[in-house]
Amino acid sequence: MVKDNAGQMLEVRDNIDAIDNKVLELLKERLALAKSIGQLKNEGKRAKWDPLRERQIYERLTAMNENIFPVKALHSIFHEIITTCRLSQQKIDVSYLGPEATFTHLAGVEYFGHSASYKPMESIDDVFAEVEKGRCDYGIVPVENSIEGAVFSTLDSFMKYKTKICGEIRTEISHYLVCQSGDISDIQTVASHDQPLAQCREWLRRNLPSCPTLPVFSTGAAAQMAANNPNIGAIASSLAIKTYNLQVVVKGIEDYRGNTTRFLVIGKESPSPSGLDRTSLLLGHQERPGALNEILSVIADAGINLAKIESRPIKGKQWEYLFFLDLMGHIEEEHVKKCCDQLRSLCSYFEWLGSYPSAA
Repeated sequence: MVKDNAGQMLEVRDNIDAIDNKVLELLKERLALAKSIGQLKNEGKRAKWDPLRERQIYERLTAMNENIFPVKALHSIFHEIITTCRLSQQKIDVSYLGPEATFTHLAGVEYFGHSASYKPMESIDDVFAEVEKGRCDYGIVPVENSIEGAVFSTLDSFMKYKTKICGEIRTEISHYLVCQSGDISDIQTVASHDQPLAQCREWLRRNLPSCPTLPVFSTGAAAQMAANNPNIGAIASSLAIKTYNLQVVVKGIEDYRGNTTRFLVIGKESPSPSGLDRTSLLLGHQERPGALNEILSVIADAGINLAKIESRPIKGKQWEYLFFLDLMGHIEEEHVKKCCDQLRSLCSYFEWLGSYPSAA
């Protein structure tokens, strides 16, 4: 007897259910094996996180996939599986610039998955302090935006606190204008962090020319204000909509597409090499002509790509600066180590901030 459409659909759904059951059983089996790996690492006093191993997993799965399953979704699914299994070996606390639903919170979830415990802080300074004092295992901080440039409060905190960079996340930023009603006519003030306000400056000028802007310490705080006041609109993340029960007025109000923010993961120790790494340094040069050029020449002669350089004034010392540099490579690589040894002897101040897998 030929099955009708409903019967065929029921059979296909039964097959899907059977596959889902198999996937769940395999996930439980993978979790058990990950816990066994965690015990072996404890016995061998080895690091819980092996960046090279994780990169190899993604590369193998991508090759096996042959572009059949959407690649971005495949990576997202396995990222959540891998981080959940890793966190089964050791639960971690992650501090971030709060409150809930900031872009920093979103970056933390993207990096550590949903299984970590997240702790909101009132300032970037507080994120560093929590990690340095051991109250959190890791912290997430924004360090630069592709449009507005460096986040100076993060750079300044590296000069105050002893932490190491463990990783980086690059997140495409899409700004949502939200309020209680979803009606733009109800908005009398637009609140957000300084950077989103700057990134949406032209849109606000064209569409809400008479509305004053209110800078606050985070997009999450702006969303909280909008949730408590019907006349406040907030520029916030997509996560804020559900978290604070807000309505979308307009999505994607950033002035430039491709707006990306780079976040750093800070902790106590940098991970082992992944094969695609970045090394961050904090340097001070001697007060003599050509001193900075000498530093750059050492890097160039070593054949190392200088990915970033940024200067910051030293507090309390007029016209004296420290330089933040990002080099491509890991400090355990011989040519990078040799370069850093040369810089250490050449510079008046040298600090290795960490070597970590590059998000690129």
